[in-house]
Amino acid sequence: MKMADSTDRPGGTTDTGSGSGRTGRGKDGSGAGAPVRRRDARRNRDLLIEAAHEVFTELGLNAPLDVIARRAGVGNATLYRHFPHRAALVDAVFRDQLTGTMEAGDRARAVDDAWTGLTGYLQAVFTVLATDRGTNDLMTTHLEGVESLEAVHAHNHRTMELLLERGRHQGIIRPDVTTEDVLFALAALGRAVPALTTATNPDAWRRPLALLCDSLRAAPTPPLPSPALTPGQLDDTLHHFNR
Repeated sequence: MKMADSTDRPGGTTDTGSGSGRTGRGKDGSGAGAPVRRRDARRNRDLLIEAAHEVFTELGLNAPLDVIARRAGVGNATLYRHFPHRAALVDAVFRDQLTGTMEAGDRARAVDDAWTGLTGYLQAVFTVLATDRGTNDLMTTHLEGVESLEAVHAHNHRTMELLLERGRHQGIIRPDVTTEDVLFALAALGRAVPALTTATNPDAWRRPLALLCDSLRAAPTPPLPSPALTPGQLDDTLHHFNR
């Protein structure tokens, strides 16, 4: 991503990076204003994270960064000083939300009954996907450079792997379904959730998710056609979702 090369705020005012126009030096030129600069910098960072969450939720992760800067009331240069690229901003905005997803996975792993753990976990994840467009984009596509996202994808994969393995052992999950089968189907359904809930109602995702879950049940069914996705093929497919 190209770095901003202008220090102009939207509207033509000068962006000092502090949001206040202070130079940060005392009257005697001794630098006594440094604590003020630090407070202003922290405040600007907080404003940017808050504005970015609002904009990403409304418009998705590809929202223009200058829209975020304007909503935060700072210039583009200030945004880039705090977050040199989009991935850094996304990581700061969604780290806590993604941590919550991993906590839901941990709770599901602790449930003895695999079906209860699996369906409870998926309902928790899709509740977030239906209400937060930014998190939906993160969870259903691939974005390079977001550290917390890499961790949650790995945790999610392992959670699904454990729950499916437990379900097969308990005789409730069909033996030929793979983790990649399920993750691909969930990603595809998750991408449709914003349009579905906008056109119908906020809980409309529950019906197709229930149908998807039912397709995982062990039953006298014919074998699945074509080879299963490999982990690498799943990653490549999710990467193309974001194009």
